[in-house]
Amino acid sequence: MKCLFIDCNDQLAPVWQRVRRADDPAIEVNRAPFAQAELPRLLDGCVICIDDHSYMPTELVAKCGALKHIVFLGTGAASYMNPAELAARGVTVHTIKGYGDTAVAEHAMALMFSACRDVAAMDRSIRAGVWSTREGVQLRGKTLGIIGLGGIGREAARIGRGLGMEVIAWNRTPRDGENLVALDALLAGSDVISLHLALNDDTRGFLGAAQIARMKPGVILINTARAALVEESALIEALRSGHVGHAGLDVFHAEPLRPDYPLAAMANVTLTAHAGFRTLEASMTLLRRAIDIVREITSCSLSDGKG
Repeated sequence: MKCLFIDCNDQLAPVWQRVRRADDPAIEVNRAPFAQAELPRLLDGCVICIDDHSYMPTELVAKCGALKHIVFLGTGAASYMNPAELAARGVTVHTIKGYGDTAVAEHAMALMFSACRDVAAMDRSIRAGVWSTREGVQLRGKTLGIIGLGGIGREAARIGRGLGMEVIAWNRTPRDGENLVALDALLAGSDVISLHLALNDDTRGFLGAAQIARMKPGVILINTARAALVEESALIEALRSGHVGHAGLDVFHAEPLRPDYPLAAMANVTLTAHAGFRTLEASMTLLRRAIDIVREITSCSLSDGKG
């Protein structure tokens, strides 16, 4: 059963070698860049594809006649493909949860610190020969609003409490032991808001102009989840007006972010390259679980006599 890891980059390649075992199923690895239109050629004869973060349009996947499984390295497959459309064509999308909860939560906190103390702006100024100190925001005693209390959200809440912040949260379902509040109360009462929702049809555009207007003037907004949770035009307008004082963003509607994109030119935005989950520990767990999913698919096919 042919399997291809379609987009193993230089960062993941040594981790891949580290987690591979002698008894693992055979998995070919592609490390060469490719154009999206080349997907059918690359996946010719492949039954399983491991996908880091390459876009998999339904119309191109439909041309990959043997493909039956896509193992997406993460939880946000919906940002890179349409799992429902693919399922209707007989292609199952497998996602991997919980591998990087601590990594992403820590990255959200790093963006929060950077936003509160203007770290990135001061770094750029100093490198340009300008010595200009900036007044920051002290976090102890401030209110951190967590939207979404999955594994990452709970980790972010734990860290926030450790910093001496008051932590409030909103979640779509009840969570025992958490300080849950209504969404409007969170928006109005938080000094910092950190997004940790999964992206689906119910959460796409979750924060629009109306929700942003309810936030505190000067609020700091952190998004390490999915860009499509926030209406981008509303966010840009709020950043321009100062209603959102600063945004720390690790995710974008189109990646990689173009240098001429409006967000890239805004001084009150701190940008990172969708790197929240990129730690050695998280990557090792992620790749090992991907291999184990391939093993399970292969074993099931063999037991069904389809190997």
